[in-house]
Amino acid sequence: MQEERQQTPAKRSKWRTFGIVTFITVKWMVYFGIFIGLLAGGAVTGYVAALVKNEEVRPRTVIEEKVGENAITGFVYFNDDSLVGQLRTSEDRMIITYDDLPPQVINAVLGIEDNNFFEHNGVDINGLGRAVKQKLLNEETQTGGSTLTQQLARRVFLSLDKTDSRKIKEIFLSLRMERYLTKEEILAAYLNKVPFGNGSSGYNLFGIKAAAKGIFGITDLNQLNIAQSAYLAGLPQRPSAYTAFTGKGQFNQAGFDLALGRQKTVLMRMMQTGRITQQEYDEALKFDIRKTLSEPSEKAYTTFPYLMLEAERQAAEIMLMEQDATLTKADLRKKENAPLIEEARDHLLRGGYHVYTTIDKDIYQLMREVGTNDENFTPYSEEKGLEQIAAVMLDHKTGAIVGMLEGRDFYEEQLNYATQMTRQPGSTMKTLAAYLPAIEMGIIQPASIIDDAPIVLKDGQKGFHIPMNVNRKFAGLVTARDALNRSLNLPALKIFNDDVKIENAWAFVKKLGITTLQPEDSYAQTGVIGGLSIGVSVEELTNAYGSIPNKGVFNDAYMISRITDANGKIVYEHKQEPKRVFSEQSAFLMTDMLSTVISSKSGSASKLRSQFKKYGEIPIAGKTGSTQSYGDVWFMGFSPDITLGVWAGYEEQVNSLSENGKARARSIWALIMNEMAEKKPEVFATDKFERPSGIVKATVSSASGLLPSQLTKEAGMLVTDWFNKKDIPKKTDDALVKMAYITFNGVNYLPNPATPSDMVKEQIVIKRKKPLDVLMDEIRAAQSKLPAKSRRSMSAYLPADAENNAPSKPDPRVDDGAAPPPPASVKLQSSDGVLILTFSDSSAKDVIGYRVYKSVNQGPYKKQGESITVGSEKRMKLYASSSQNSTYYVTAVDVAGKESAPSPLVQYGNSPINTAPPESGGNSGGNEEAASAPSAPTGLQASKTELSVRLTWASNSVSDQVTQYHVYFSSNNDGKYAKIASTSETNYEYVAPLVTGAFYVTSENANGESAPSDAQTVN
Repeated sequence: MQEERQQTPAKRSKWRTFGIVTFITVKWMVYFGIFIGLLAGGAVTGYVAALVKNEEVRPRTVIEEKVGENAITGFVYFNDDSLVGQLRTSEDRMIITYDDLPPQVINAVLGIEDNNFFEHNGVDINGLGRAVKQKLLNEETQTGGSTLTQQLARRVFLSLDKTDSRKIKEIFLSLRMERYLTKEEILAAYLNKVPFGNGSSGYNLFGIKAAAKGIFGITDLNQLNIAQSAYLAGLPQRPSAYTAFTGKGQFNQAGFDLALGRQKTVLMRMMQTGRITQQEYDEALKFDIRKTLSEPSEKAYTTFPYLMLEAERQAAEIMLMEQDATLTKADLRKKENAPLIEEARDHLLRGGYHVYTTIDKDIYQLMREVGTNDENFTPYSEEKGLEQIAAVMLDHKTGAIVGMLEGRDFYEEQLNYATQMTRQPGSTMKTLAAYLPAIEMGIIQPASIIDDAPIVLKDGQKGFHIPMNVNRKFAGLVTARDALNRSLNLPALKIFNDDVKIENAWAFVKKLGITTLQPEDSYAQTGVIGGLSIGVSVEELTNAYGSIPNKGVFNDAYMISRITDANGKIVYEHKQEPKRVFSEQSAFLMTDMLSTVISSKSGSASKLRSQFKKYGEIPIAGKTGSTQSYGDVWFMGFSPDITLGVWAGYEEQVNSLSENGKARARSIWALIMNEMAEKKPEVFATDKFERPSGIVKATVSSASGLLPSQLTKEAGMLVTDWFNKKDIPKKTDDALVKMAYITFNGVNYLPNPATPSDMVKEQIVIKRKKPLDVLMDEIRAAQSKLPAKSRRSMSAYLPADAENNAPSKPDPRVDDGAAPPPPASVKLQSSDGVLILTFSDSSAKDVIGYRVYKSVNQGPYKKQGESITVGSEKRMKLYASSSQNSTYYVTAVDVAGKESAPSPLVQYGNSPINTAPPESGGNSGGNEEAASAPSAPTGLQASKTELSVRLTWASNSVSDQVTQYHVYFSSNNDGKYAKIASTSETNYEYVAPLVTGAFYVTSENANGESAPSDAQTVN
């Protein structure tokens, strides 16, 4: 029954089975596909994640900041706002906004770079798919498929390589940028950043505006036509190849041809995308691009290299000081602040700043023409290099530097000699550190008397230093005006050290803008004549001098008038801060003294009267300066309207200038001023130096500078000059005094009471601040401690007017108790009846002078003329008749009045000589009778030449005590002998051509004359 209850299974349909199998198969295929998809997606995701794992996610603020960040080109301008050039960068970039872009530019750029720019969200799917396919299949042509957004992302945030990682990062950045920036902002940013090759000045052009200006000279993009727009749009693909200009700004035909080919491709793409019509396409193809290219031009750093670098340096310093008010120019010169300067400079060069200078283009160019003309200088020297020049011209009424000469050749030496170099100022410092502060302090006036006599300074190395004038001479008492005219050193040193004092002098100089003084200069006793630690710059020295014609008001010199940022906002503007340093009266007196440096014949710049063509029409004044061995020469000169300072020298100060080079600063000054007078006459608007109130003429003593006394007037020692009325002296001259004195070694002393009156002089002499007898003792003591090579003869230190010095010390010669020996080598020469008697010194140390005696025809001896004091020339002019016999001798007189025996006799005339000594020697007692005359000389020899006869003979024995020999001559050997000479030597040369006759010689001692020697005949 059980088996009966079992049912037979129902039979399934074949279609149903097929459907089930199909369903299961498809289901598993779907599952497998999903699995494979997930597996592939994971792999791709992992790959992408690996490529971008180190890429930061940039917030909106960073994206906006970086996209808007550009290194913008900056510019420098002359004082009329004309362009000097663009600041030193390798690129030229000017920023635009979307509103600045005309339709033709937008169409050209989008037509060739990204036709769907306004439709996509940063990534063009079609372009990306094409790029992926080309990459996977390794096709020969790979287009990249980047949108403008991707190109911008790559340029702002990524490198420019073509790796997968960069591409993927670029896509993600593009999508993110499209979220935060508008299409207009992206397009403008792109056109501000992409490169366009070189411009006509050689700079690399970045951004569409810089490209339009650098290639076509167009500053308004609306002026670009379709052809030009297409030309520019094609350049960013290969800017280094598609460039019509080289890096030097020269036309590049090969690059231009490639750029034209690229332009045609752009135009074709513009027509294909419907951005231009067929007619516009045809017209653009016909347009002659070549004719519209800018003319090649040199970079500003080629045409005005010195000026561009100086503007760059000063602007960077200004911006630093604007940021930190505690910084000064002196601080910025310190080495430790060099990084700050470089940082500020870099910011300036990349920030699109506009730097406006005070430089007048015409003046600057004429100064450079003078400075670069080789004919104005010494030829190049292999040993010394190039003779250099530097000059600064400023409008002293404002402090504005209107012209500058920074050096001869920028490519020879990049140092700006006008602003960056410091050199010793030489005598130009006398004006600023001696005369000007002394006038302001009421210490001196132009007619004040200063002693140009030596001073002894302490020297840490040698012990002592005795400064000299350039000519190695001392003028003595001179006026302050004359001392400055002749640029005498000693008066300036005395004013600086003794009157003004070093500390006060330097404080005054610092008020005039000199910043290079060092702490050690406080001890520089010769600083007023250029002995400074590091010296001064041309700019600062010229600036200081400018205060003089500006009537005592100092305006700090400046070259940068204002600086604006890329948007025209003023970030710095110079503000004048005039400061009165000295009075108008002091300024006038100093100006007038500097005027006579040129107008006076003795003035150190007197040659300017002929060198400056407008001398007499345009008022000028100035001061020369030079350093030891002429390593530097200066001329600081001015008119009522401008100040021009000039320096000349070599890069190395040890190299001396040539003979012509010694006056180089003055000659270049004249050349520049001549050019100015011809080409910029409007600069010289003022026809005279204005004399302020309170300035009067007054007459004072030329011995002391005080009010004249009656004795001063009688002596005629008066000088008249300008005075500040309040500083006219109140005291009457007491420097003149009449007194007796005696001179020894050129110095006047008080005479010994026993000194004979004929050896003493009495006249009006001058009492100096330091008597010369005291000064000479100081010099003698100092010289004894100096090295032998540093010592000079004491006579070298005597001023020209030493004879007028009033003595204060007694005659240093001391009586030795004995009568002095007579002078030797007495000689008598005649010429047309005039006799010249000469002799040599007595050997005694206490001799103070000599007397000359004469006997006519063996009559009594009488004293001739005035006594000859020691130190004077040992000669006397005498008169005698040849028909008479005149006999002469000389005696020496000592400090106590004792007179020597007579010297050997000398004779003039035809009568026989009386060889017996005189009975009396003037003021001395009589002489003893002769005991024994010497023996006759032997060995007489005569040798004849074309012009003379030379006689020689043997010396007498010592026992003969011969004092001299006499030579006699008989013309034609006729037996009539006449004495022709006396000598202490054993030879004599008788100068006379064609001599014939006989000679003999006699000897003489204190007891008489010997018999004649054997005669010698010459034919």
